Amino acid sequence: MENRAGTYQINLSGETEYKSFVPNALPPNPAIEIRNDLLKQLIRANNAVVTLESISKRIPNMELFISMYVRKEALMSSQIEGTQATLEDIFDIKIPKNTNQDVEDVINYIKATNYAIKRLAALPLCNRLIKETHAILMRGVRGQEKSPGKFRSSQNWVGGRGSSLKTAIYIPPNTDDMRQAMSDLEKYINSDDQLDELIKAALIHYQFETIHPFLDGNGRIGRLLIILFLMEKKRLTTPALYISYYLKLNRVEYYDRMSEVRKKGDYEQWINFFLKAVEESAQDAVRTINKLTDLQNKNIELIEAMGRTAKNTKHVFHFLEKNPIIEIGQTAELLGLSFNTVASAVDRLVKAGILVQREEAGRNRTFIYKEYLDILRSGT
Repeated sequence: MENRAGTYQINLSGETEYKSFVPNALPPNPAIEIRNDLLKQLIRANNAVVTLESISKRIPNMELFISMYVRKEALMSSQIEGTQATLEDIFDIKIPKNTNQDVEDVINYIKATNYAIKRLAALPLCNRLIKETHAILMRGVRGQEKSPGKFRSSQNWVGGRGSSLKTAIYIPPNTDDMRQAMSDLEKYINSDDQLDELIKAALIHYQFETIHPFLDGNGRIGRLLIILFLMEKKRLTTPALYISYYLKLNRVEYYDRMSEVRKKGDYEQWINFFLKAVEESAQDAVRTINKLTDLQNKNIELIEAMGRTAKNTKHVFHFLEKNPIIEIGQTAELLGLSFNTVASAVDRLVKAGILVQREEAGRNRTFIYKEYLDILRSGT
């Protein structure tokens, strides 16, 4: 029976022979069957996204929350690939002097996300933008020798450490088929069809992961594509949906369901899983925004009760919301305030229970906005 997802191509011959997968162009044929269960899940996912969007537009300091979300999504997406970094690593004010490769991976993902979102204002979501974003993702980190910003010119495969073409779990299209598949995907991304955009996002992510056009970084770019597509289609105005949270929690199922499409052409089960991921991720984002807003309101009240010292304290507090791990000297420098002014404000924030000092002595002590980090840490 013919598989509507694609076919296998025989490459080379004899001892070196192997089969690579050639995905059929989107949309699937026969068309996606939106059965009752899938329709219900689609409605729930859309409702969750609409709720998230309405909150995103209502909150005055949403930009601040977004910068946090981009970092959290970067961390989650990198953790799916095995990166060993924590939220504290990403926010640590000493990072420029004390970095490691895992943290660099996440920081590059943050840079790549911010770059791609800005680039969408000038370019449609196309292969050029995808390659430019990949170049930033891979710059100066592990995998930088694997052609950053360029589609691969050799065969790759998916498998455990030490696997080969003979033992691979999955072999993506060869280079010629890959280039054609990416050209077809670019056309589909920018085409109009009758499918709901959330279903289309599910298909685009699956297709990109199946094509695997880069030698490294495919998973992270593929997950970023979801957000970029929904933003381009104006379904999201901000990258507040951190879908990697759900995909990390359900990592085995995530890979299995994409594999099931390649094996049997069953797009519907993958779409159902994807829509559930969107629904739960949007709901989690709403809960997080509400918790962060409540925390901010509570702490502003505490600071305003400080009387004449409130102005400088509030100045440092707003800095904290972008940099929840701080060191007095560096904070003073960045805010253009004296060391003593910041030290006094930090002391008041510690006494109010807003800041917690790390177990360090001397002039270079660091302080953590612990409640804030605890909210963001969920799932990391």
